[in-house]
Amino acid sequence: MSTEPASDPSQQATARPVLSGIAVVLLLFVFLAAVRGLGDGFKLLGGDLLEAFFSATSNPFIALMVGLLSTTLVQSSSVTTSLVVGLVAAPENPLPLANAVPMIMGANIGTTVTNTLVSLAHMGRRDEFRSAFSVAICHDFFNYLAVLVLLPFEMATGFLARSAGSLADRLPDFGGGAFESPLTAALKIAFGPIRSLAAGLFDAPQGQGTVIILTSGVLIFGALFLIVRVLHSALQSKAESFLERSLGRSALVAMAVGCLVTAMVQSSSITTSLLVPLAGVGLITLNQAFPVTLGANLGTTITALLASLAVSGPNAQAGVEIALTHLTFNLTGIFLIYPWPPVRNLVLSSVKRFADLAADSKALAIGYLLILFYGLPALAAFLQ
Repeated sequence: MSTEPASDPSQQATARPVLSGIAVVLLLFVFLAAVRGLGDGFKLLGGDLLEAFFSATSNPFIALMVGLLSTTLVQSSSVTTSLVVGLVAAPENPLPLANAVPMIMGANIGTTVTNTLVSLAHMGRRDEFRSAFSVAICHDFFNYLAVLVLLPFEMATGFLARSAGSLADRLPDFGGGAFESPLTAALKIAFGPIRSLAAGLFDAPQGQGTVIILTSGVLIFGALFLIVRVLHSALQSKAESFLERSLGRSALVAMAVGCLVTAMVQSSSITTSLLVPLAGVGLITLNQAFPVTLGANLGTTITALLASLAVSGPNAQAGVEIALTHLTFNLTGIFLIYPWPPVRNLVLSSVKRFADLAADSKALAIGYLLILFYGLPALAAFLQ
């Protein structure tokens, strides 16, 4: 009686990274095709409807809250920023660049909700919760402070958008360029069946556009969700050990590690959420976790930059500019806050004091989460 030879564990271990890499490449292609399809869908809706739909974002506070709430609902700033890139770059220009900047800032705030939720798992042990909660909310405090400083400054001067535009001008072939690259042609072909399906379902362009937009949104969310899952399962142990080895080093090294880990797993939420339980059990301190968190803020901008690769046409440059605005916003925020000890210590001391209060009052911690991430957007919608 013949027996099948047992599979070699070393071959299986070698095959897993290869399969994960292939899966990520395919999912990334789906993601880029969906970003391109989003612009096509909005082009079909027509200018009047688009103008009415996005008129509210002319109010920068409302646009900020839209970015914040959409990110907290989908638990991913990458999804929000990718959608914003697609909207800004769409041929009909449904979302002006100036209106999109506050939305990007809001997405930066909204992405911190995940690690704050993770910290609530430590509520049963007071000292552990204090440490975990402080590391979780340092991301919130930094992003809110950066927005409080930079949003009024941007409204008055347009500094971030102009800086991003100047940088984009140095990259003339980035994001579509003057010719149709093989990638652009492949993305157009890949999204063809969905356009055909929409045309078969509806005769009116508005109906077709709605189907394409909804399908694109689902594909963007699904592709990014699966990319994060695949990379997380493949790289989680490496990311954890990488973080642990780097935490005792300089702040610049810690920022670089936070940026690299986030770029690897395509999620700042994963990076910062890894820090929370480590802080809860006393392996890291708030001072060690803070620069890693700031690095994660930089790493998450890679998704919007990738999304800008998929856009083409007359507004392709605007798509690149809003992606670069995301990058310049995070870089400027870090420069304004972290290198200056009085400002940095103000953030950290405020975080510690609030964590002490939250450790004594669990209701305060829950109320903080609900008000900061859901109450403020709801109030903005009501006042609008």
